[in-house]
Amino acid sequence: MRKISLILASFFLLSGFKSGPHEFYLSVTEIEYNRQQQSLQIITRVFIDDFQNVLNQRYGAKLQLSEEAEEGAIAGNISKYLQQKLKLRVHGEELQLNYLGKEYDADQLILYIEVENVAPFNNIEVTNSILTDLFDDQKNIVHVKVNDKTKSLLFMRQQETEKLSFP
Repeated sequence: MRKISLILASFFLLSGFKSGPHEFYLSVTEIEYNRQQQSLQIITRVFIDDFQNVLNQRYGAKLQLSEEAEEGAIAGNISKYLQQKLKLRVHGEELQLNYLGKEYDADQLILYIEVENVAPFNNIEVTNSILTDLFDDQKNIVHVKVNDKTKSLLFMRQQETEKLSFP
């Protein structure tokens, strides 16, 4: 847990001070179950340049991710990529992710996702292979919060799926 906290702290501290290409590849995803709305609310943070590169390579596109001047079919490609790379299973059923939108924060892209109509659960299976097809050393941290308990996972290439229990 200390290692994950250190990686996370480094991610946020260093992201505000970079002026050139970064030397580490990391995404952070927060998944929170809202029992009243029976939904999963998901926020994923990725580096803009990495995410733009993977979308362009994967879909043969010429996208420009920029707060000032976006170009291309961005929303459709982001949604398609997330459906392929971020998967959640509850009660043995794969859940349908709804990409809601994005915002820019310095050199990071914040992606908003929701899954509706999720009955209460004790177990969830998470697959996160975001950017692992672009970077061998990509690491994806996922925090899952259910019933006021948070558990964290660290995903890397070849280790992209984990199960969590919330008794």
